[in-house]
Amino acid sequence: MTITFTTPPCEKVNWLKDRPFAHRGLHDAEKGIYENTLSACKAAMDGGYNMEVDLQPSVDGVPMVFHDYTLDRLTKENGDVRARTAKELQSIKIGDSNDHIPTLRELLNLIQGKVGILLELKGKPGHDDGFVEAVAADIEHYHGDVAIMSFHHHILEDARAQTPNVSLGLTAEGDDSFYDMHRAITEKTDPAFVSYEVAHLECRFVEEFLVSKRPLISWTVRTEEDRAMSAKYAHQPTFEGYLA
Repeated sequence: MTITFTTPPCEKVNWLKDRPFAHRGLHDAEKGIYENTLSACKAAMDGGYNMEVDLQPSVDGVPMVFHDYTLDRLTKENGDVRARTAKELQSIKIGDSNDHIPTLRELLNLIQGKVGILLELKGKPGHDDGFVEAVAADIEHYHGDVAIMSFHHHILEDARAQTPNVSLGLTAEGDDSFYDMHRAITEKTDPAFVSYEVAHLECRFVEEFLVSKRPLISWTVRTEEDRAMSAKYAHQPTFEGYLA
């Protein structure tokens, strides 16, 4: 059995093929530019790169640009990101920089359509009510290239059911042992693109997905070996630690 799709490829996501994606923005902690900050996103924009960022909802339902589920690694605070209000999160500095945890709207206001933005929604099953809708509301009137994606299948199902006009992608990883799972969620949610782990691009799922003519990008490209593998299979890399 091979992957089947209910719709043809969507031209609206062809921008994903045009240029590389700076992973969590063009960050460099040694230079005081931390991941998923407005400074990292501005650096990506200034470099002419598209960017990938992560989103978590605040306790009051505002999409925030932040990867981890806790504050501990990147800030002097600790505890659950989702237990704080958007205003509280915006007051928290990242590392030793002057950057704070930004809202999605702050990011969109910064980029203003100058480069593409790929939004990865971080899910917590049973705790994501309203998350997809809040993201969709923020990007509804945004004039620029933007798409959402997620590892979390319940997020993809919510997005497909609740926001059918949003460009939706599957973030995935793994060798051929993951094929049946990836095929099942692909057929259920009909993603317009896939972002796949670079180490396992050489797999059945990727080969079949590429036949569909939909965009496929890789993550996270950090080494020359990664770059070569990405160039062989993916339309563009999601990179960090070098200039693509």
